[in-house]
Parts: sequence; C-alpha cells; structure tokens
Amino acid sequence: MDGCGHFLDNVFIERLWRSLKYELIHPGDFADGTDLRKALGRYFDFYNYRRPHQPLAYKTPAELCRPKAAAKKTTP
Repeated sequence: MDGCGHFLDNVFIERLWRSLKYELIHPGDFADGTDLRKALGRYFDFYNYRRPHQPLAYKTPAELCRPKAAAKKTTP
C-alpha cells in the first residue's frame, strides 16, 4: 500500500475487515472491550503468520514480506 490513493489499496483493507468481521466479530461473544482486544491480537497473529491466503498462492503475508521472521514465528 503506497498511500497514493490507488483503488487497490482499499481492496486489501476491505478484504481484511471482511475476514475479521466474518471469522471473529460475528461468531464471537465478548464480555467487554478487554476480551475483544485480546481476541483481535490473537486474530491478527493468526491472519499474518498462520492463515494461508488464496491471492498469495496459499502463503501467509509474513512468508512474503519477512520470510525469516515468519519461520521463527511459526515454529513452536
């Protein structure tokens, strides 16, 4: 995302928020904002390091952007 106002920048953000809404927010039951904040942290970790993405040839965003960091993060 280069910040120049290109329409493709918005596509990536819309996909992220759609996934977040359907995979975490709607099925989730959060008691308060603290529970939601913790769940969001776990979700973004999952989304970036463990969830394969079809447009990325079933790789994670971390594998494409930072391959060494992704390898360290996914190992137990």
